[in-house]
Amino acid sequence: MKNILLLLVVLVAAALSVAEDSSFSRVAAPDSKGKLSKAVLTFSDSRRAIEVRPLKGDGKTIPYDEIDKFSYEYTKKRRINEESIFTAPVGGAIVMLTKSKSHWLEIHYHEGNLPKSFVVRMDKHEYIRILDAVKAHTGKDAEVLGNADKR
Repeated sequence: MKNILLLLVVLVAAALSVAEDSSFSRVAAPDSKGKLSKAVLTFSDSRRAIEVRPLKGDGKTIPYDEIDKFSYEYTKKRRINEESIFTAPVGGAIVMLTKSKSHWLEIHYHEGNLPKSFVVRMDKHEYIRILDAVKAHTGKDAEVLGNADKR
């Protein structure tokens, strides 16, 4: 009798843990003008979809069954822009010598027969947990692009 009760408790706990949502608030997503803004990325097992909700503007919902694949890329680029050139005499030269480092998650999906993609910039403190959530919630591994040996 104790074994049956224990088995029942384990099965209920497993079922509840599968339907759990995972949210990440340290991401950036493009707005309607293409500019990156702060957003919340949620893997919703109850809705079976990935939801991206920017702080301003409309969100994006991508059902799990429409997702074809995920891509992960780690990029570095020099911080040379108009602002750093303008402030070079005041200390902008130091900024110009540094590199910005970004972790990107690209979601490849389809709506009807149209292939689409959506890109999210991940925070350096959360990108590994987000990549783990991709596998845990959708069952798909993120394809690693470029020189992304950071994982």
